[in-house]
Amino acid sequence: MSVVPVKIINRSANALPSYATDGASGMDVRAHLSEPVTLAPLERKLIPTGLFVEIPLGYEIQVRPRSGLALKQGITCLNSPGTIDADYRGEIGVILINLSAEKQLIQPGDRIAQLVLQQVARAEWNASTELSATARSDGGFGHTGLQ
Repeated sequence: MSVVPVKIINRSANALPSYATDGASGMDVRAHLSEPVTLAPLERKLIPTGLFVEIPLGYEIQVRPRSGLALKQGITCLNSPGTIDADYRGEIGVILINLSAEKQLIQPGDRIAQLVLQQVARAEWNASTELSATARSDGGFGHTGLQ
């Protein structure tokens, strides 16, 4: 497993995001709040983290939901996975939505999402008049018949 250095500024009182286990892909990120935030059913809010990063070119950070938060409280991330581009220097914010039937409380310092560093490639379009044939061809949604 390779390690990629990423510059980070932490303007919160929370610890830096870290991997919980040796095999973890994502690092938990915490809410940077001065007071608790309530999310009503189907309400969405941008939750600040107090984190600012300098991602190396050729990489992105993906913001992904935490499975425990989704299962236990019905809270997940919109725009998931969210992308933090290498040239973004603003504060990392997490768009949370409450999909449960009850109000949910986000406390200062709560783990609200996970961050995953991913290498990315850029596409170079090659205009063409035809594409190679495959067994699937243009079969789309539900084409394979798998449930």
